[in-house]
Amino acid sequence: MTSEGIGKTYLAAFDSKDYKKILFVAHREEILEQAAESFKNVRNSDDYGFFHGKVKDTNKSVIFASVMSLGKDTYLNNRYFSPTYFDYIVIDEFHHAVNDAYIKIMNYFKPKFILGLTATPDRLDQRNIYELCDYNVPYEISLKEGINKGLLVPFHYYGIYDSIDYTKIKMVNGKYSEKELTEIYSHNEKRSELVLKHYKKYKSRQALGFCCSQKHAEMMAEYFCKHDVPSVAVHSNPNGIYAVERKEALEMLKNGEIKVIFSVDMFNEGLDIASLDMVLFLRPTESPVIFLQQLGRGLRIYPGKDYLVVLDFIGNYEKAGRMLLLLGDDMREKDNGNISYNHLNYPDECIVDFDMELIDLFSKMEQKETVTWKMIENEYYRIKTLLKGKVPSRMELFTYMNNTIYIYCMGHSKLNPFLNYLGFLSKLGELDIQHQALYESSTFELLNIMETTSMQKVYKIPILYSFYNKGNFRFEVTDEDILINWKEFFDNNLNWRDLQEDITYEKYKNLSDKWHLSKAKQMPIKYLIKSGKGFFLEKQGYAIALRNVDKDIVQNSVFLEQVKDILQYRSMEYYRRRYEQKNSDLK
Repeated sequence: MTSEGIGKTYLAAFDSKDYKKILFVAHREEILEQAAESFKNVRNSDDYGFFHGKVKDTNKSVIFASVMSLGKDTYLNNRYFSPTYFDYIVIDEFHHAVNDAYIKIMNYFKPKFILGLTATPDRLDQRNIYELCDYNVPYEISLKEGINKGLLVPFHYYGIYDSIDYTKIKMVNGKYSEKELTEIYSHNEKRSELVLKHYKKYKSRQALGFCCSQKHAEMMAEYFCKHDVPSVAVHSNPNGIYAVERKEALEMLKNGEIKVIFSVDMFNEGLDIASLDMVLFLRPTESPVIFLQQLGRGLRIYPGKDYLVVLDFIGNYEKAGRMLLLLGDDMREKDNGNISYNHLNYPDECIVDFDMELIDLFSKMEQKETVTWKMIENEYYRIKTLLKGKVPSRMELFTYMNNTIYIYCMGHSKLNPFLNYLGFLSKLGELDIQHQALYESSTFELLNIMETTSMQKVYKIPILYSFYNKGNFRFEVTDEDILINWKEFFDNNLNWRDLQEDITYEKYKNLSDKWHLSKAKQMPIKYLIKSGKGFFLEKQGYAIALRNVDKDIVQNSVFLEQVKDILQYRSMEYYRRRYEQKNSDLK
């Protein structure tokens, strides 16, 4: 995994140079086109093609594919590519790999090696990748390491005090109201003057400012233009007075026709602007992922650029100052979920400076900030908004939840939504009629057992998958059913390593069916029957069976969807803990 800004596609190109067949997957065509240039330069070859839109190349050594095109069932078959066609697969912006289309691609192909590229500093880059990347991290280059090794330019970061009172702005689904942010910025010339003053102080040639809305971007472009700094706005609506299409804006910036681009979510990731010498954070940045992605837009090495100027306008908004922690490498979480700002070690030749007013602000906010039910509720709504209004599944909440909040939940069972997710949703009024009926039924307790059963080992997962039976639920499970699901689970990626201490793959492959079945019956089956509150029982002719369940409910799609979600989440949480323990043991 590589950090934002270090020329990660070049790293992928060099690393894969000795492989014959390469697949590079990304979610935007612009990223694919840029990656193709990098690979072409490194491999010195024109033997590459694209797989997106109307272009469907299948006979090239290197294929650059859109996840939305390749991830369709129409193309994931031997007619286009066999499962073993590619030796090496690169997944760009790997934190998107929780998407179903990515999962389909990863499940279909069987390459010799998988490389995930991402910039995410939060747990976002540690979710499904435990499984997708065989529980190994191909590359892990921190921001500090990238700068110290000369792969990135240093940054000169200036935290500038923003006097706006953000406590008066409403939180909508865990985020500040875009409408109110826009309103307060639009009627505050003093703030625009503050931004312009600091912009001029550091003499930028090419700058990129991140705004909260189209109106905000237009307003900033207008203000700068009126003060003799040629600027444009880039957003999804090209009809604004100062609005310009993204590609055109980049050309204007590179040609010196403008000095600043004010953007709304259009330059967060996957687009190189190597010549940028300044980035301006003009709105509360709530996501560590977005912060580093935006920072990374200006960290590329470029002739004549010695460092990147970062102007961050900080007020008393939630998480104010926390992004400073991403600039160093010594974040220390306290037991209450807060983070210590002490002893941050910044990369070589970097400057971090902020207004004196911010020192008091950070101190006050840290003292009062604790992880509470309201913070968890806000985080839920933030994720729901991210999913465009869809109620998050357990896996989606796990995938996108802020790390500090997630770790706190893991240590505080009363606030942990994953221990009774339907109950959590019911409390928020987020259950539809079908899910509410399931929550109020006696069968809900079976789901809750699956959510809460002890998981010191992963052995119970394949037993529960035996009942789930790929959505065709069983009420009794035979020895043969257990063996099929057990071996399918432990055959997947490197799961076999969890069967015994110091087991080798060769030894694993030589284990007999009798051994596997004995292990299943001695451990998970025995304990499910013992601790399953009467739902699991022994039955003549079967390895394990269910009782006290409403068969109509259990065979309903709503119930089955919950079982699948629980099992996927419990697997990922187990491997998250194992991964963190492994890293802890190595330190």
